[in-house]
Amino acid sequence: MLHISEREVDLPKVIAGDLANILQKNKDIISLSFGEPDFKTQKEVVNYGKKFLDKSNRYAHDKGLLKLREVITKKLKKDNQINTNPENIILTSGSQNAIFCSLLSILDPGKKIIVPSPAYLGHIPAIELVNGSVEYAELDEDFNLDIENMKKLIDSETKAIMINTPNNPTGKMYSKKLIEEVADLAVENNLYVISDEAYEKITYGNKHVSIGSLNGMEKYSLTVQSFSKTYSMCGFRLGYVNAPKELAEPITKTFRYVGIAAPTISQIMGYEAMRLGDKYIGKICKEYDRRRKFIVKRLNGMNLTTRMPEGAFYAFANISSYSKESVDFTKMLIKKARVAVIPGTEFGKFGENYVRLSFATSMNLIEKAMNRIEKVLK
Repeated sequence: MLHISEREVDLPKVIAGDLANILQKNKDIISLSFGEPDFKTQKEVVNYGKKFLDKSNRYAHDKGLLKLREVITKKLKKDNQINTNPENIILTSGSQNAIFCSLLSILDPGKKIIVPSPAYLGHIPAIELVNGSVEYAELDEDFNLDIENMKKLIDSETKAIMINTPNNPTGKMYSKKLIEEVADLAVENNLYVISDEAYEKITYGNKHVSIGSLNGMEKYSLTVQSFSKTYSMCGFRLGYVNAPKELAEPITKTFRYVGIAAPTISQIMGYEAMRLGDKYIGKICKEYDRRRKFIVKRLNGMNLTTRMPEGAFYAFANISSYSKESVDFTKMLIKKARVAVIPGTEFGKFGENYVRLSFATSMNLIEKAMNRIEKVLK
């Protein structure tokens, strides 16, 4: 057999890929698994893109279209209180691409990055792909960052901290006080902070705080945001990173070889989506809020203890009343209830005993799924 790299062999096998195949073959299974909004991209945005397609579809600048970076700069200053400029912003093919290029630019092989767990399922494999070392920092019982635990994990090999707020999979939003404590850790230990803020606009009352807005953090913070969730543009693959001045060029250089440039048509549509403003976002958040309250109430009624998410569109349910193995529980739901969820083990070392359910699908399907699960568990 021809050689396969150890890097690839050692990557964890993800259940998500198997689920996608199962769902494709079994149309009767209700999926509460993937974080893909059921809302269509705004009609005005799609029509704006169509006009462009009639003219041209050339490569964009490697950092991205200047007019879009200028709009993002204004947005970061106004909404996130991050002082930046277009030269610090690199548009990429989705926010995961931005994270990957950032890791390649700051992390040498074997060096450590602290990742609070449960963590988004794409963070840990990305670190492993660049031969970095993951230090898991267990979240506390309220899914908040445990700063004292994080302090203990820092040594001379630690180069960065990864945070994700609003959080996937827990739905937790970190308070300004917690964010400030992470910033103190970064400054005291000369560490970068990669802040994944893909769900920054999908919140339910609490105000999102970007670590890049804090005094002195422009040198340490990499703010990663996305068009996928905010504007229901998943398939158009558009995200960006706002990087410290000295990192913007290295990340741009890396992205040249990873992706050349973000899709031009997606950037054109992203520009129009931002120009139209937040009215659309407010509409979808109102509907997500309705689903959020419904699904959490139903899950708790089945003794699947679930905290009310403060952001994003996921319910993270504790299954310990029924099973000690989240993968087995997930397989059981697929087989007996015909409902697909994501097992907690997909979210790192401390995700066991939980499953993640997405409420980014219609209320009708959520209600049917809850009825099916309740029938099986009873």
